[in-house]
Amino acid sequence: MAIAYDFDGTLAPGNIQENSFIPEIGMKKAAFWGENKLRAAKHEADEVLSYMTFMLERAAAKDVPVRRRDFARHGKTVQLFRGVPDWFERVNARARERHVKLQHYIISSGIKEMIEATKIGKEFTKVFASSFAYDANGAAKWPALAINYTTKTQYLFRINKGSLSVHDHGLINRFVPHENRPMPFSNIVFIGDGETDIPCMRLVRDQGGHSIAVYQPGSKKKARAEKLITDKRADFIAPADYSEGRRLDEIITAIIDKIAANNGVQMMMRE
Repeated sequence: MAIAYDFDGTLAPGNIQENSFIPEIGMKKAAFWGENKLRAAKHEADEVLSYMTFMLERAAAKDVPVRRRDFARHGKTVQLFRGVPDWFERVNARARERHVKLQHYIISSGIKEMIEATKIGKEFTKVFASSFAYDANGAAKWPALAINYTTKTQYLFRINKGSLSVHDHGLINRFVPHENRPMPFSNIVFIGDGETDIPCMRLVRDQGGHSIAVYQPGSKKKARAEKLITDKRADFIAPADYSEGRRLDEIITAIIDKIAANNGVQMMMRE
C-alpha cells in the first residue's frame, strides 16, 4: 500500500517557502506570489519554473545564500499540522498488524530540499518535488525539476510501476500489465488539499484507489473540499488533523483494513 501526499496545505499550513525564505528575501508572501503570477503571464511561463527562478533572482539581489544547506535550514522552520509528527509511526504499526507493507510518498510543487529537511522528511520512500541543480560550491543555479499540477500525475505512475528514478524514462514508458505492477492503483491513497491536486485525485480514484481532500481546521476551505466530493474528484474529506481517533485517522485505518481483506481474498483464491 502507498499513501502519496501533497505537502503545502496538506501536511503543513501554507506554502513551504513562506515560513522563513520569503521573509528573508525581504518580501511578503502575497507580494511574492502576486508578482510571480504576473511574471509567468508576461512570459507565458510555467508558474512553478517562474517562482523557482524568482527565488534565485530575489535571493541574489538581497545577498541571501541559496545553498542546499540553506534550503534545509528553511525547511526546519516548517510547522506541521496537528498529529503529523507521530502519524507515520502509528499508521505503519497498524498496517504491519494487518500484514500490509505501507510506503509513504510526497508529490509536491514545493521545494524538495526544504521538504526533506522537515521533521518528517525521513518518513518517505521518495520525495517527488521541485528541486534545483547546484554548482561545485553547493549553490543553487537553476531549476532541475519543476512539478506542476498536471505533471504530478506522472509520479503516481512511477509509484505504480516502481520507477522511482526521475531521470529514468525507460520503465515509466514501458508497457507493463496491470497485474505485474508492484503497487496496484487500488492500493494507492492520495491526500491533497486543493485544485492543484485534482488531476492526482481523479487519476487515483478512477483507477480504483482512494482520494482524500483535507482542509485546514477552522478555515473557510471546507466548502472547497466538499465540492471535490460533489464533482467526484475525491472519495472522502477530512480536517487536516492527523491525530489518533480523528476523521483522517479513521479513514486511513478503514482503507488499510479493506486492502488487507482484499489481499486475504486474493491469497485464498490462488490457493
